[in-house]
Amino acid sequence: MNVTQTVGRNASVVKYDVLTAMGAYALAHGKHEQRLILRFITLVVARYNWQRDELAVGQVEIARLWAVEPRTVKREMAKLKAMGWLVVHRQGARGRVTQYGLDLECIRRVTRPQWDAVGPDYALRMEGVPESAKVVPLKARGQIAAPDLSSGTEWSLAQGVLHSQDEGAYGAWLSALVRVERAGGRLVLRAPSKFHAAYVQTHLIEQVNAACRAVDQDVSEVVLVV
Repeated sequence: MNVTQTVGRNASVVKYDVLTAMGAYALAHGKHEQRLILRFITLVVARYNWQRDELAVGQVEIARLWAVEPRTVKREMAKLKAMGWLVVHRQGARGRVTQYGLDLECIRRVTRPQWDAVGPDYALRMEGVPESAKVVPLKARGQIAAPDLSSGTEWSLAQGVLHSQDEGAYGAWLSALVRVERAGGRLVLRAPSKFHAAYVQTHLIEQVNAACRAVDQDVSEVVLVV
C-alpha cells in the first residue's frame, strides 16, 4: 500500500488502515504508549487534513480535546515528534500556530510488526497487495513449465492440477511451495517468505485444498509454514 496516497478512490481505506496500524501498535505496548497514541489518534481524526497533510491546531485547543493541561500537550507532542510520527511543516509564531504533518512512511515502518495481528488481508494491503488483487502471470500462458510429477506425492500431483487450472497463479505463487511433511490428513507446505505464505493463505488456499483433495481424498488440511 502506498500510504502517502490518502486521496482518490481508496482514500478512506488507506486512512482506516493507518489508524488501525497505530491502534494495533498501541495495544501491543504499555499503558503510557497506549495513552499517547490514543490522544494522537483522536487528534488526527478530529483535526488532521489528509488531503493537505496538515495538522494546524493550537495547544490550548488540543488540551481541551485531550482534557489535559497545555504543558501536557507540549510534552506529548514532543514525544510524537521524537517518534517521527509527527513532523513540523511550519513553526508557529505570534498569532500563528505550528503546522504539523504526519510521516506516514515512518508510521508504516514502526507499526509493521503488528500487521499480522490484524489479519493476513490487512498485512497484504499494507505491503501493497490489495485483497482483491489479481495474480499477474510471470510469463505468458503456455510458457510456465509443468511440474515434475515423477515423485508421485500428493503435492506434486496437486501441483499438476493447479498448473492446468491457472498457469499464472501456479507460476507466481504455487510452484514455490515445497512439501515438508504429511501427518495423517495434514499436509505441510513451506513458503519462501512470510509475505508469500500470507498471500497464498488469503487468496489461493481454497484452490490448493481442492487440488490436494482431488488427488488424495484423505488430505483434510493444508498448512503453510515459512
